[in-house]
Amino acid sequence: MAARGITFDEIMRDLKAQKVAPVYYLMGEEDYYIDKLSDAIVATVLTEDERDFNLDIVYGAETDIDKVIELAHAYPMMAEKRVVLVREAQAMRSIDGLEAYLAHLTPTTVLVFCHKHGKLDARKAAAKAIQQVGVIFESKRLFENQLAPFIAHYLRQHDVDIKPQAIQMLAGHVGSDLSRLTTEMDKLLLALSDGSPEGCKGRVISAALVEEQTGMSKDFNDFELQSALAQRNIFRANQIVKYYQGNPRSFFITKTLTNLFTFFSDVMLSYYAPEKSDAGIAAWLGKTEWKVRMDIGPARRNYSGVKVMQILSEIRKTDAQSKGVGGVRTPHEELLQDLIFFILH
Repeated sequence: MAARGITFDEIMRDLKAQKVAPVYYLMGEEDYYIDKLSDAIVATVLTEDERDFNLDIVYGAETDIDKVIELAHAYPMMAEKRVVLVREAQAMRSIDGLEAYLAHLTPTTVLVFCHKHGKLDARKAAAKAIQQVGVIFESKRLFENQLAPFIAHYLRQHDVDIKPQAIQMLAGHVGSDLSRLTTEMDKLLLALSDGSPEGCKGRVISAALVEEQTGMSKDFNDFELQSALAQRNIFRANQIVKYYQGNPRSFFITKTLTNLFTFFSDVMLSYYAPEKSDAGIAAWLGKTEWKVRMDIGPARRNYSGVKVMQILSEIRKTDAQSKGVGGVRTPHEELLQDLIFFILH
């Protein structure tokens, strides 16, 4: 069951069809898919009652490959299979020797490694052995242009639609942390329902509901500030800054500066796109065409490359000041106001 390049959906389909590999190596930068798959494997192989005696969970920093192999060689008790789950496998000193186990593996054991924030060296003998008999899955962080489809797909699984503005608010508020993003969507589903999963079927999540549940204003947020700056709309940008000044709980300078730095970095990179059309720039940056058309395109027209470089430098300077570098403590609202003035003038 070798699976170079296998996707999350393909593994989930196999599990639903009761096609379970003897070993899984789940690795990569995105925790969400690793956690979902490891939970799904355990749920597929073992019932709740079987887990007491047939599920061994160990942590990479507290074990070694010999101990893992010893657990894998054990036989199930009052069940057809057992699972050995290695969390934080990236902390293990080595998995050398696993290939010997895989050559004579125990057919009643499902061995699962969860390796977060990194990858297994594909040149290792163990990696090649896993590819021969099991599944290696790389969990990659989503690009910005993949967040909207992810949000819509997740909610469609609950028979719920979502308005485009609500998607933009969620993506802008949470970013690409899928674990946090799904938690926020679960809160929205609960708020939308009548207390049961069936209660939200056929309903729609609006920007107003996102505003109510997250505390994020649909009119005054980092996404709207970014759009105002892209269009060099001085009045609108200052409106948002004044809103932040009057509503400090809705304003987190580190998050705002991160969002602005990411945006202007994308603007800078867009100047180097081989194809200067909206579609070409979107493909170059990994963004949606809508994002390029609405924000990056206007910013390209309103700011020179030299000005964008100066803006990026000023954002870094503001970030340092917000952390007290230099020994001067300036209120965050004032720092933001000064930064926005610099960007617009």
